[in-house]
Amino acid sequence: MLLAQAPDGVAEVTSGTDLAAVLTPVLAALAWPDGSTGIADGDIVVIASKVVAKAEGRLVVARDREAAIDAETVREVARRELPDGGVMRIVENRQGLVMAAAGVDTSNVPPGTVLLLPQDPDASARRIRRGLNARLGVRPAVLVTDTVGRPWRRGIADIAIGAAGLEVLQDLRGQHDTQGRVLQATVIGVADEIAAAADLVRGKTSGRPVAVVRGLAHLVTPDDGGGAAQAIRPPEEDLFRHGG
Repeated sequence: MLLAQAPDGVAEVTSGTDLAAVLTPVLAALAWPDGSTGIADGDIVVIASKVVAKAEGRLVVARDREAAIDAETVREVARRELPDGGVMRIVENRQGLVMAAAGVDTSNVPPGTVLLLPQDPDASARRIRRGLNARLGVRPAVLVTDTVGRPWRRGIADIAIGAAGLEVLQDLRGQHDTQGRVLQATVIGVADEIAAAADLVRGKTSGRPVAVVRGLAHLVTPDDGGGAAQAIRPPEEDLFRHGG
């Protein structure tokens, strides 16, 4: 059975906050339908990148948002002039992610500041995983997620930008479908699927930045693994590298 819940009670996060310490009492108090409490080995802790970035001091003074985007941009993929005179840019950022505005966030931050993505989201996930293990005695997987638009699709969805202890991609190539045909190209982005599902219970406006997903222990690994960076398509595989 797949279960997910997003607890209330996560304290305000600022630069220098130890996220594992803040999350420990909240996660320990979780109550599950079978009567158990807390988190267990095989659970997946899914954390919004915004709180991770705040804890890591990524809230910076930047009176010019476009300059902040420039500083985080490695490659511009597409640009569109807006009716109000502004511009919308899809770029590849320093983390290797292709997203609007390089992931620079101006929502729910003080005027004159912007929030950048965590510098190394996979390292962030590993650090939080170690901290939870030290405090709770269990070893859940940890995902750090952010919201992106998707080419050719309306609406936004969360993806995994950092991961520790999770099989990020499930490679089914070589297996057989129900008709006996060999799968040639089926690689499932399970980390992204979990990120999107967790966001359904967290919500965008509820003030609950963390969710726990239970029931996918077969995807949780003892070691931290290669992280969410594995899901970034390398240039030689990218048929749509340049927009227009």
